[in-house]
Amino acid sequence: MSTDQPGNGSPRNNAPQGGGTGGGEGGAPPPGGTPPPGGTPPPGGTPPPGGTPPGGPPPPGGTPPGGPPPPGGTSPYGGPPYGGGPYGDPYGSGYGADPLAGMPPLANRGRRLVARIIDAILIGVPVSIIMTLIVGGVDYFSTSSVEAGRQSTVSGVTMLAYLIYEGLMLANRGQTVGKMAMKIRVAMLANGSIPTGQAAWIRAAVYTLPEIVPCCGFIFWLVNVLWCTWDKPYQQCLHDKAAKTVVVSTEPR
Repeated sequence: MSTDQPGNGSPRNNAPQGGGTGGGEGGAPPPGGTPPPGGTPPPGGTPPPGGTPPGGPPPPGGTPPGGPPPPGGTSPYGGPPYGGGPYGDPYGSGYGADPLAGMPPLANRGRRLVARIIDAILIGVPVSIIMTLIVGGVDYFSTSSVEAGRQSTVSGVTMLAYLIYEGLMLANRGQTVGKMAMKIRVAMLANGSIPTGQAAWIRAAVYTLPEIVPCCGFIFWLVNVLWCTWDKPYQQCLHDKAAKTVVVSTEPR
């Protein structure tokens, strides 16, 4: 039989039939080669256009891993109120984690008392001397109507002088002479600033003017100045509450 006829041993039967490694149509790409259009990229290759990057799709809305940031700012309690003032929310719901966080230290009650005594002497002594020269000596133990009139005049002028003195000092620098000596000052509770003109005069008026009322005025004054001994957390007297102020130390913690 002739050897050039097709048969089991013919080279023609051993040739590849479209599935070999020679890159024929429909064949698998050679190692490291370029995938056919629309095919699957090799491991580590570039994903097809519009495909999903390795690791899965990003979280909806671009939210970073770990969840969204807390509402209102970076603090877990939300953003700072009142434009980021250091004093926190003075009259909000509750007092938060720490109502005194960010504030200067509150003034010692003893220093506040000594400051008041210094101011009373600073105003009371000169006014008493001047009024004595004008109306004569005052006998505070006399029950006569003349002496009562003199007492009322001296007391009224003294309170008026103290009101003007404190109102002007607080509106300009947040301190009277006594407070400067004791290294304390008055600050707005909302943001720690020097009291505005209105707040300064309200504070001075609530402290001074009730004493004009006989008997009841003194009782109110006494309750007012003692209020800071039990008030929490800001140790405010009633005149502080009326003006929304606190008394703080000017010395660092």
